Amino acid sequence: MSLRVLIVDDEPLARERLRRLLSGEEDLEIIGECSNGQQALEQIPALKPDLVFLDIQMPELDGFGVLAALPPKSIPALIFTTAFDKFAVQAFEVHALDYLLKPFDRERLEAAVERARRALAAPPAAAGSAAPTDLQAKLTELLNEVRPRGGLPDRISIKSAGRIVLVRPEEIDWIEAADNYVSLHVGKATHLLRETMGAMEARLDTTRFLRISRSMIVNKERVKELHPLFHGDFTLVLHDGTKLNSSRNYRDKLRECFGV
Repeated sequence: MSLRVLIVDDEPLARERLRRLLSGEEDLEIIGECSNGQQALEQIPALKPDLVFLDIQMPELDGFGVLAALPPKSIPALIFTTAFDKFAVQAFEVHALDYLLKPFDRERLEAAVERARRALAAPPAAAGSAAPTDLQAKLTELLNEVRPRGGLPDRISIKSAGRIVLVRPEEIDWIEAADNYVSLHVGKATHLLRETMGAMEARLDTTRFLRISRSMIVNKERVKELHPLFHGDFTLVLHDGTKLNSSRNYRDKLRECFGV
């Protein structure tokens, strides 16, 4: 059985070299390439690859941002490609997540691919393999250790009617999808920003914001009440009276967040 592979790297030469090195692996089928994090956010759920070679250092939306924005069940097996220093690489090793330190050679690549083969072939309960929740926990721990502390913006710039509005993330009450835009609700004001929900989620502090459906993100501090609905869903009532409905795909994260 062949493994479906997606390559994510912002450098064309790096993608070409990786594709060339992988060409000798008969059981690997390269199904696509992404040149930035936003493409990766779209292609990973759409193509459902078995294995992703994910570059960490990409402009605008980096590899960590991609992982933060993907639903846990959408995260495939990963091999990180990174030019990080020795300290950061140790964090990858501690959390049992494979990586390729640039520049890597064919021998190191083959070892990483073989490890991925074993992990994907093993039963979920076998040693060395990770259930989705275990993988997500490892990724969360890794993000907390390695991602630069200054990586989250302290202002969001929004172009509107010939001016630029600067919004502090903590001022946002909730966010909803609006076609190719997101709508930021800030008090009585509403701002449109050309952005996807996934990329927007990756720009926000997960200790403050929670995604409650495919189309909604809420500032946890604005939530006043939770009203249970059928099938474990909830209506969230904000302090200003706004009512938002969660969806079942996100209810576990909501229950964990609010202890319900």
